[in-house]
Amino acid sequence: MILPDGKYPSIQLDPSWLTNVFNIDPQVAYYINLPILIFGLIIICFIAWLLTKKLIVDTIHKLFLKTKITWDDILIEKKIFEKLAYIIPALLVIFTVPSILREYPILSNYIVTLAMIVILLVIIWTIIALLAVFDDILSKSPVFKGKPITSYIQVLNILVYFVGGILILSLLLGKSPFYFLGAMGAMTAILLLIFKDTILGFVASIQMSVYDMVRVGDWIAMPKYDADGDVMSINLSTVKVQNWDKTITTIPTYAFITDSFKNWRGMSNSGGRRIKRAIYLKVSSFCFCDDQMLEQFKKYALIRDYILQKEKEIKKSNSSLIDNESNPVNIKSLTNIGVFRVYAENYILSNPNINNKMTHMVRQLDPTSKGMPLEIYCFTYEKEWEKYEVIKSDIFDHLLTIMSQFQLEIFEEPTGRDFRNLVDTPHQKADVPHLYSQS
Repeated sequence: MILPDGKYPSIQLDPSWLTNVFNIDPQVAYYINLPILIFGLIIICFIAWLLTKKLIVDTIHKLFLKTKITWDDILIEKKIFEKLAYIIPALLVIFTVPSILREYPILSNYIVTLAMIVILLVIIWTIIALLAVFDDILSKSPVFKGKPITSYIQVLNILVYFVGGILILSLLLGKSPFYFLGAMGAMTAILLLIFKDTILGFVASIQMSVYDMVRVGDWIAMPKYDADGDVMSINLSTVKVQNWDKTITTIPTYAFITDSFKNWRGMSNSGGRRIKRAIYLKVSSFCFCDDQMLEQFKKYALIRDYILQKEKEIKKSNSSLIDNESNPVNIKSLTNIGVFRVYAENYILSNPNINNKMTHMVRQLDPTSKGMPLEIYCFTYEKEWEKYEVIKSDIFDHLLTIMSQFQLEIFEEPTGRDFRNLVDTPHQKADVPHLYSQS
């Protein structure tokens, strides 16, 4: 600190006091005086920091803890005011060192510069902590829930570090900050190369936010990166996904723009979760229903009305045919596969876990070398994975078990046991083509 007349305050801390008190040689006193002054300065700065923390910071903490709002608690959690307390000793150094160390001007300048750098570091440290506070507050807000707020905060962090680094360099080298900014212009290509992933991630974060492509908590599937699970966080450069096996996959943020992925949010927000599975049936087990089979089917409550109605329709249609007994091809009849298809559809409709307001059907797909697929297509009310699998398993447990009552067979590939039985009975040549025709 300099007085209006251009002189330093008259603080008698020059080395002469050692010579006067201890009769030490002036040249030796000059060097002994320096560590004493620095040690005393450290003690004074420590006391100033301690008083600031105890009297001011702790008082602010007590006041904030008494309030009902929550954002001030986050300020305490991030230790914002404790960080700011370090500025007081640094300011004390800046204003007192020129006077205390006036006999050591070069060292005094270095210490003042160091104190200014400390203040800049504390300010940078505090701003980063404040941005983390905003990140916590905005992430918990319903308006910004699921948005990649962290990505934007990270961009601001990089900007703060960049500006802070420029200011620190200007203090160390005694140059204007604009001098370094001008030099940075020549390094633009190198900077773009270094921060390529960061820039791509930032652009991707903006697109993801604008088009609402991915949110924290979404269930996504990205086979290219072997990711299938919930999104844990969306950062500037990466997206973390916790897979269902509890492993964590890290995906570059820009990959969500350049590559394809599946987001199950639509299913989560809809009225149900889809069941889509086919049962492969042997075509050789299909047959027309005779009277005995129809009488058996009438005992099943789910298709009794259907059988009775169809019998009337078929009887009426067949009665109009001439010479129908001598030409059975012209006679209409029910088939076991057709009756079972109706049974399966009515069984699904009667299940209280199935959302009947959404698409539901039992349909035949194109026959294949493995038989004819009979696909069950419907939606369950339950969307939680474990409960959904239980409901789906119950449906197929019943259908697969009762299928034999309709004289239908499920396709199975021949096993080693089948071939051994074939070898053990070579005389049954008639069974050979039958075996392969079914498979």
